[in-house]
Amino acid sequence: MAGRAFWKGYLKLSLVTCSVSMMPATTDAEKVRFHTLNGRTGHRVVSQYVDAVTGKPVAEEDEAKGYPRGEDDYVILEEDELASVRLASARTIQIDQFVDRDSIDWIWLDRPHYLLPDDEVGEEAFCVIRDAMASSGQVGIARLVLYSRERAVMLEARDKGIALWTLRYGDEVRDAADYFGAIGEAESDPPAVELLTRLIESQTRPWDPAMLDDPVQARLLDMIAAKKKGRKRRRKPVVETSGNVINIMDALRRSLATEAKGKNPTKSPSKSAGKDPGSAPKKPGR
Repeated sequence: MAGRAFWKGYLKLSLVTCSVSMMPATTDAEKVRFHTLNGRTGHRVVSQYVDAVTGKPVAEEDEAKGYPRGEDDYVILEEDELASVRLASARTIQIDQFVDRDSIDWIWLDRPHYLLPDDEVGEEAFCVIRDAMASSGQVGIARLVLYSRERAVMLEARDKGIALWTLRYGDEVRDAADYFGAIGEAESDPPAVELLTRLIESQTRPWDPAMLDDPVQARLLDMIAAKKKGRKRRRKPVVETSGNVINIMDALRRSLATEAKGKNPTKSPSKSAGKDPGSAPKKPGR
């Protein structure tokens, strides 16, 4: 079932304008959520801002925005000063430039949304903008106020609608070279790569959203259902994974043998799988 629009406004490309509505493409509404309670009374607790020095609650009208310039020293900005640097219109998505879709790397994409016409009058103009972007292969870049903050957004023709992604700012993205650059120049062992490639092929399946089921969510719902019925749910022991280092080739051969057994229990692993999967792994250093 389609969700309700959380944003309505206008999409504008040059002189073409239409009214649009937008909703997030993802949701966490079905996730288990907890309230924080007073464990003694069972009552819900509320949060409030408290002065760090006096310990007294701060009234909403006394709250202010401050930027730290030293220890216990802040530059205070008034609401009208903050408003002066915001977008002139928070209700218009004006596309003023286009880029090649492949030029935007995955790390810049933040939150996905669905954008669609808000009424029949604007549907024709919406379709013109959508189809023009689709035929050009380009995506639009615009700015928009979402989630109480100005965002750069990317618009991409998608099926009958337009997908809108909020984009991360430059100071939010870390350079991969700072991390991957520390990885050594050691070359992979070709036989090991070949065995692991075969293992990947044996475990390859058609994509299915069921692969992303949340096991913790299922266990929480089971636990809550048991508590509603007044019974305790038996805890399953946590299985720790082994930290022992074993010979990588033996590990790969054992993995392939296990896969072969799982697919056809009546047949033994092929000779190419190597040693008997039941043989003990080599210890490191020998």
